[in-house]
Amino acid sequence: MSKKHKILIVDDEKISLRMTDHILSSEHETICASSGKEAIEIFKSEMPDLVLSDLRMPEIDGFELQKKLQDEIGARVPFMFMTADKKDETESKSFSIGALDYIRKPFRADVLLRRVANILFTVDQINGLKKAAVTDPMTGLLNKVSSQEEIDILVKNTSGALMMIDLDSFKPVNDIYGHEMGDKVLIRFSEIIRSAIRSTDLAGRMGGDEFIVFCKNISDENVIAEKTRWINEQLLISAKALMGQDMTIPLGASIGCSFAPEDGKDFLTLFKKADKALYDVKQNGKHGFKIYMDEKRRAENEGNEMTALSTAMMLMGERSPGKGALVLPDDQYKIIYRFLSRVVTNYQKNIHILLFSVKIHGDIDHEKAMDDFVSVMKNSLRQSDVLTRYGKNQVLLILLKATSIDIEVVTERIMMNWDAVGASEHCTVSYEADSLK
Repeated sequence: MSKKHKILIVDDEKISLRMTDHILSSEHETICASSGKEAIEIFKSEMPDLVLSDLRMPEIDGFELQKKLQDEIGARVPFMFMTADKKDETESKSFSIGALDYIRKPFRADVLLRRVANILFTVDQINGLKKAAVTDPMTGLLNKVSSQEEIDILVKNTSGALMMIDLDSFKPVNDIYGHEMGDKVLIRFSEIIRSAIRSTDLAGRMGGDEFIVFCKNISDENVIAEKTRWINEQLLISAKALMGQDMTIPLGASIGCSFAPEDGKDFLTLFKKADKALYDVKQNGKHGFKIYMDEKRRAENEGNEMTALSTAMMLMGERSPGKGALVLPDDQYKIIYRFLSRVVTNYQKNIHILLFSVKIHGDIDHEKAMDDFVSVMKNSLRQSDVLTRYGKNQVLLILLKATSIDIEVVTERIMMNWDAVGASEHCTVSYEADSLK
């Protein structure tokens, strides 16, 4: 089991450093540094819960180390000092600059452990209160106030993309499935947003079904397009998992985006511009994104901006289709079938329908055997072919541009691959074929 707290010990005296490490490593995770300069580099990569530093060190002493870390991190760093100095003014100065405790060398192991434990307990309480004050209780993202404050600080010196994200058609979820399901959708949506960004980016909930994200050092419209597509795709998958495959609510995400520093160097300016872009998305079909453009950038980007059609095609396109045929639920298969029937009527295309029937003998799992058969068919076919489970023990297949010879080749391939599966010994497979009229 990993230790709960991480402590950075800083001391230029090797014997003292090893002794302190030996004491604290019995109850905590410890990292050691033999100079202030080394401690600064370690702190940035390890982000310890507490720094226990000797005061008297060459080049950078304990007081200066604390100041440098707080200046670079931009927040108060939990510090405890240790020293052989007996002067009262040294202890007084330690507390005056914000140290949480001070201990004189030499110290007893039990005293050091107890005092460190007291500090860490206090730090945990403070961090818990801070987290409760800045996070949205339902989603765990930053709340509205902290989102504004954190992003406002960040954009003053950091470039990036501010994205306003709105959950489209959320109200029907509450109306049809209830508020408990609505909460589940919001929680899952926040998880999707969090997984679409890096750990160094910021994400918050502005209230209701409105969210905000700031992605550092991003100014590429293609990145925003990809994030929009991924969020919408994952949202639909999750919604059907939560509410059933027959869920028909047009859930989706609309995103308005502005860029720092081009569009502003403060939260409010960037927010207003991203919100304006979001409004344009909501008025033009939803489930997409738009980048805010002033007149100057609009002129520079004329002819390059994604059209409504290209955005729609991007969002509807299949992500990572993989190998094999397209497997669809029965209702979606019917739509494809009806459409292709119209194609054949008007363009005389050569399209065939095959119905495979599987008779199962013996004591085996019927559903698993059928799932195995569908999987074999999928992997034996082309990406342009479409299939679905039909009833309890049948599979319907649409073959595009197929001749009688093609049908024979396809069925032989399916049966050869099926014979390699254990369940095939307990199954008899037959099929019939016809052209689509």
